[in-house]
Amino acid sequence: MLEFRELWLRFGNREVLRGVSLRIEPGETVVLLGRSGSGKTSLLRCANGLIAPQSGDVLFENRPLSTLDLIHTRRRIGYVIQESGLFPHFTVARNVALVPSLEKWPAPRIQTRVDELLRTVGLDPAEFADRYPRQLSGGQRQRVGIARALAADPSLLLLDEPFGALDPITRLDLQNLVRDLRNRLHKTALFVTHDVREALRIGTRIVLLRDGRVDFDGTPAAFLTAPGDEAAAFRAGLDEELGR
Repeated sequence: MLEFRELWLRFGNREVLRGVSLRIEPGETVVLLGRSGSGKTSLLRCANGLIAPQSGDVLFENRPLSTLDLIHTRRRIGYVIQESGLFPHFTVARNVALVPSLEKWPAPRIQTRVDELLRTVGLDPAEFADRYPRQLSGGQRQRVGIARALAADPSLLLLDEPFGALDPITRLDLQNLVRDLRNRLHKTALFVTHDVREALRIGTRIVLLRDGRVDFDGTPAAFLTAPGDEAAAFRAGLDEELGR
């Protein structure tokens, strides 16, 4: 589905990615966990060509990303960012319909898809379809952002700290929504976070980045007993929050 082969990326004099190799299989939800500056968001942005590494290859569906039409390919990759990134002058329905409209789907098919996805993310189309983003709560905007990312039935979802700006209760609700969608839709996803609790709740696999390198790659259960200072530091932070 998605593979990074020996990616090296430098911004100025700073090495952001250092020989990262990673393969993501169909149906996996891989969480990129790490501190600020660890390279996780840069790696995610290499997945859809928003950043081009200095060396190494990104393969999407077994084809080098550098050989593909990036505009067309990005329409096949759902992308959810913090604060949803909705167009403020578009209604909810028009935001969700963006990629299907660009792909020239027939209007009845678009309408059906918009209604279906709004229900999927817990928003009644009759109540929310004609609203504008300013008329929604932060959690509702993120739900619309997830619906928009799913609109054209993409084979890959990229989620870049999508819930970082939300209150804890709303964040938990949306984490549960993503986990439920993962189990129902079996989409392949790459999810960036610095929150270990979120990583453990959402991921089928956790990849811990440290200084631009992969420090750990395994299941959430394996992460809880993984050797290494960085994994231990994240677990210690979790234990402190839980008062252990």
